[in-house]
Amino acid sequence: MIKVAVYGYGTVGSGVVEVIDDNNKLISQRIGDEIEVKYILDIRDFPGDKNEKKIVHDINIILDDPEINVICETMGGTKFAYPYTKSALEKGISVCTSNKELVAAYGPELLSIAKKNNCSYLFEASVGGGIPIIRPMNTSLAPEHIEKITGILNGTTNYMLTKMSREGSSYEDVLKEAQDLGYAERNPEADVEGFDACRKIAILASLMTGKTVNYEEIYTEGITKITSKDFEYAKKLKKSIKLLAIAENKDDELTAMVAPFMIGEEHPLNGVNDVFNGVYVTGNMVDDLMFYGRGAGKLPTASAVVSDAIECARNLGRTLDCVWKDEKKTLADRKNKEREFFVRTDAAQKDNALSFFEGLSDVSIDSDEFAFITPKMSEREFDDKIVRLDKVKSVIRVEA
Repeated sequence: MIKVAVYGYGTVGSGVVEVIDDNNKLISQRIGDEIEVKYILDIRDFPGDKNEKKIVHDINIILDDPEINVICETMGGTKFAYPYTKSALEKGISVCTSNKELVAAYGPELLSIAKKNNCSYLFEASVGGGIPIIRPMNTSLAPEHIEKITGILNGTTNYMLTKMSREGSSYEDVLKEAQDLGYAERNPEADVEGFDACRKIAILASLMTGKTVNYEEIYTEGITKITSKDFEYAKKLKKSIKLLAIAENKDDELTAMVAPFMIGEEHPLNGVNDVFNGVYVTGNMVDDLMFYGRGAGKLPTASAVVSDAIECARNLGRTLDCVWKDEKKTLADRKNKEREFFVRTDAAQKDNALSFFEGLSDVSIDSDEFAFITPKMSEREFDDKIVRLDKVKSVIRVEA
């Protein structure tokens, strides 16, 4: 029998237990052996919960039990998750995680420890929730040179931008609604400032290149400056506004960034709305692929964790390898990247804008402001020009 322990009995952790319990017969058939959750590690007690007798507070109870084959880590953060994961791997116990913070910060180290101890460290749920993207990159796309990944990787911000687009709501109103619905935390910084998406694209970029991309070096903007007026322009232009995480690998030069973009109706990510996520992948042989689904949520994320647990259970005593070296991958200067930019400023700035941005397209819809789309130019050239323009109200990149 496969005995599993779960680190953390919060939203995802309780979902892992639910998936294993509810789909136990199916999961056991696919493993070729019975499976059960033996322990659940948490600092809290859960009186009245059907799994309360499985709750333990001492990590060593789990680590010292020779029956434990796989651990599902759903704690979040790194303070406890890192040493607890490391200790398990050093004992030869495979670990599956949904923890993007841990994977982004310590992924190659933990993969190396797993390999030394003939076990596995898997993290399918860390990027796209229920969307399978990590394993396809390691297996189905193994022959490919991945040229570009463009993702909507945060369900909270995508929900907020969708509501602003459909209802004309303000950023403040949709944030409060997202918090009331449980989509956004009381402190929403990780989501709305783009940090969550940044960690996720860092993981995908590391898998693209096989080297470590430091998420702290990725240029990141959030959605806090997007207004309902920006969406009025987007609708006129037949575009939507999405928070995109982009990694592009051409001629062995990797660029990566997270920022709001205007994208056209023909873009594959245009129709990814509400809390759904999408990952658009371009390979040099397979061309374009689209992965779409629920990028967060209790059961979709838990399902991805359990899918990793199944793979670990099928491969006890060996390592399911992942090509991700500890060697650092240096990012190319994103300012060399060329693109168009949407800009809103005061009407009085029109002459200056026409002078600074030769060949711009006037897209103004109100007499009190001047709005335009620049011709394609480098980020460096744009930065040099935009600082010379007063009273800029909005800048949004345009993705072809």
